[in-house]
Amino acid sequence: MLMTSTQETYEIREAVGYFDTAETLQEAVDELLTSGFNRAELSLLAGEHAVEEKLGHKYRKVAELEDDPKAARCSYVSTETTGDAEGALIGVPLYVAASAAAGVILASGGTMAAAIIGAALAGGAGGLIGGILAKLVGDRSAQHLQEQLEHGGLLLWVRTWKPADEQRAADILKKHSGHDVHLHSISATG
Repeated sequence: MLMTSTQETYEIREAVGYFDTAETLQEAVDELLTSGFNRAELSLLAGEHAVEEKLGHKYRKVAELEDDPKAARCSYVSTETTGDAEGALIGVPLYVAASAAAGVILASGGTMAAAIIGAALAGGAGGLIGGILAKLVGDRSAQHLQEQLEHGGLLLWVRTWKPADEQRAADILKKHSGHDVHLHSISATG
């Protein structure tokens, strides 16, 4: 049996602008969040490869993508969340390696001193591996920002629900040195 569905088309209103530095972008995001906007209402330009894949061509400037509904986006992730992830990448391998080493040494009849030394050595190795993984996450994030800066700036879209939200979002973006701040509508289906 063939089933068809009808999807409604609706307009999404957004404030959009781009920033010269990660610091001014973060200041704008912080004020948006403390002014009642939800993190889910904020989106950033996705990585260069994802954007070009979705568009089907390379782009020169982020300003070209401000109003393009096909531009690949990613959710805003706070610096605190990234830091938590990096901490977990270091801590989890450290803990698992240390616990496993101590458990194996004690289970095989080793002394408590040997278990402590083994846990410290294995934990150090696990922490080192975790540190390398955390650095890779941090480096990837920095590379993502650098790619966008090389294309003219860091794009930020803010979903707005009512006219008062629109003006407030635009004012905050402008206050924090946002460039080409404006409002637009994009069509969506769902």
